[in-house]
Amino acid sequence: MELAISRALLNQIRLAAAESPDAEICGLLFGTAGVATGVLPCANVASNTSDSFEIDPRALIAAHRDARSGGPALIGHYHSHPHGRADPSPRDIAAAQPGSYWIIAGGHDIACWFAAPNGCFVPVAMLDPRD
Repeated sequence: MELAISRALLNQIRLAAAESPDAEICGLLFGTAGVATGVLPCANVASNTSDSFEIDPRALIAAHRDARSGGPALIGHYHSHPHGRADPSPRDIAAAQPGSYWIIAGGHDIACWFAAPNGCFVPVAMLDPRD
């Protein structure tokens, strides 16, 4: 499984994670199946941002509303693990919406996962569409 995403978008996620070493950052991924065309940083409204994230519901609702009006489709989200690896945590697995992409920045790594319908995360290779 693959996700086409530009280095510029991945660098935007990496930079946001690096600028927030003590709190998880989060945001939305837009595009089509297999292609990420945009990201939108969102406020993390979790009660403990040092080890969890919750995308601001207003941003999530606005993204769904925009998609229904012809805007870009929401295909997943991204977040960071400031003190962990770029692997899904048990909390991530419990919150996974089947059919969505999860990009996780952890340490010096960034990885993509696909939430499969069976509750598992499948690793996804990220490729720059210009390569």
